[in-house]
Amino acid sequence: MNTVQISGTPHTRKHRTTRGIMIDVLIALIPATIAGIVYFGARAAVTIAISMFAAVATEWVWLLCKKKSFKEIWEQYDFSSSVTGLLLGLTLPAFEYKYFYIPLLSAVFAVGVAKMLFGGTGKNIVNPAIAGRVFAFISFQSPMVSGWMTPQYASLGNAVASSATPLTAMLGQGLQSMGVTSLDLFLGTGVMGCIGETCKLALLVGGIYLVCRGVIKWQWPVIYIVMTGLISCAMGKDMAYFVPSILSGGLMLGAIFMATDYVTSPNNKWASYVYYTVLGIITALLRFGTKIEVVSFAILLMNLIVPLLNMYIRPRPFGAAPIPQVIKGKIAAIKEKAAAKKQAKEGDAQ
Repeated sequence: MNTVQISGTPHTRKHRTTRGIMIDVLIALIPATIAGIVYFGARAAVTIAISMFAAVATEWVWLLCKKKSFKEIWEQYDFSSSVTGLLLGLTLPAFEYKYFYIPLLSAVFAVGVAKMLFGGTGKNIVNPAIAGRVFAFISFQSPMVSGWMTPQYASLGNAVASSATPLTAMLGQGLQSMGVTSLDLFLGTGVMGCIGETCKLALLVGGIYLVCRGVIKWQWPVIYIVMTGLISCAMGKDMAYFVPSILSGGLMLGAIFMATDYVTSPNNKWASYVYYTVLGIITALLRFGTKIEVVSFAILLMNLIVPLLNMYIRPRPFGAAPIPQVIKGKIAAIKEKAAAKKQAKEGDAQ
């Protein structure tokens, strides 16, 4: 008798496995990882290593507690916890060594609570790396806010102030206070920030790789990034805000590698258009409202709304009438119902 095997997301139409997709993501993150270590030195490497080790160890310990053998764990291991650990490390500052416990505890929370507690790969309701980053920001606010390092390569423009990241300076005091050029922001030279968010060139190389491999669709991160830039221009009342807004902070890292997560993003085209458009609007509004980077919080919030988008914005079934015809039909039905009620009232009045 034939049996049907049901597996968790992500699902793809091609002959690919979850392990293969995760390995592609790891490869795509190599340029940003190298750039982060080159710019911030050994402290960045240690932060990333601790985060990845803690993430993988948490998953393995969890599965060992469920009495699975090492062989079974390795055969089922899909490298998703490695991706979570690497992404989490890239979203953190290059901490001083005394803060080693921050990436450690954040990775344990990301995998243990945000992923394994919900059933493992494909069953988490929020992106684990995002959850770990938010956990770190809320739990260890002082080092997360003041633990920034200036990269070892000098800015191509003016001297960089050591008290704030370029994004924080722009949001608080305007464009003139950023102290870096757009080229600085693109290359990451002299730009304080998290390990993996500084060099946008490295992130774009990784994003192009994922698009070429068919792991993500190019339009989703583009919609998110462009919408954030446009709303930022509206909030700042100046089109000059567009380029600094899209090149500052963790927008590109979040747009390419986190917002496009299969499990926590919509499963159909129209819901995805709404998702990434609203995500860009929320990111820009919260940035100007709070004067800090909020990409992680925006993605976390939208992750929680994805089930509603999947429920109420559904793809048109094959052979069904186009959406405009469906809308016209519903409007006509409402008018007919209203007319019938009106006739009934007039009949009662007579």
